[in-house]
Amino acid sequence: MNTSTNALTLDVQAAVARITLSRPEVRNAFNDAVIAELTQVFTEVGRRDDVRVVVLAAQGPAFCAGADLNWMRRMADYTREENLADAGALATMLRAIHECPKPTIARVQGDVYAGGMGLVAACDMAVAVDTAGFCLSEVKLGLIPATISPYVIRAMGARAAHRYFLTAERFGAAEAQRIGFVHEVVAADALDAKVGEIAAALVNAGPAAVQACKRLVLDVAEREIDGALIAATVEGIADIRASVEGREGVSSFLQKRKPGWLLP
Repeated sequence: MNTSTNALTLDVQAAVARITLSRPEVRNAFNDAVIAELTQVFTEVGRRDDVRVVVLAAQGPAFCAGADLNWMRRMADYTREENLADAGALATMLRAIHECPKPTIARVQGDVYAGGMGLVAACDMAVAVDTAGFCLSEVKLGLIPATISPYVIRAMGARAAHRYFLTAERFGAAEAQRIGFVHEVVAADALDAKVGEIAAALVNAGPAAVQACKRLVLDVAEREIDGALIAATVEGIADIRASVEGREGVSSFLQKRKPGWLLP
């Protein structure tokens, strides 16, 4: 299945939904219309039974340059109330990506700047080409990366965020991997193979278990290890063991056969 708009395309094949930013002429910068479309498409694919993995990709030399210049010109005249509504829409989009029930992979084929860093950070995994550059450039404009900060800080850690939020330095793919912002760095001709390898691993795992694992990370990360958290994890494993998929997974392992969720 293929759908497209002026801002992006959606292609679903073999349980993998590929959402591609398609405004290379503006380095895939986003505006209010693109934000609304991304929010809608991630919400939709998250509900689809024929989708098990979502890949966020982009056309052209840049992955995403952040805010569109024309949009920024409009924002310059916004009232505080208008800015609140505008930032709220961006926050809703990032949350839709971050909390999409299906696992998400950012396929980073080029540079990532400012708000684009939020797109990558909101995905569960990120694979980047070795020539990609990264930059949190907001302070150069007298701004701060506030809306994207919950996702970027989780992805790179507070220590790295202290440096790159404050200095607006550009850093390369190797540094992005060192600080944990991306998981894999590959040559351009190996990008699709690596993304495909990760997607295949996700497709071949139990779909309900993958979704439950994603929810588990979101629920457990940075929480105090107390009685309530331990009780929640105990209930979580008990529930999944008793589920249809959990029983099928254990049975297929013991019987040395393939589980029923594998695609033909």
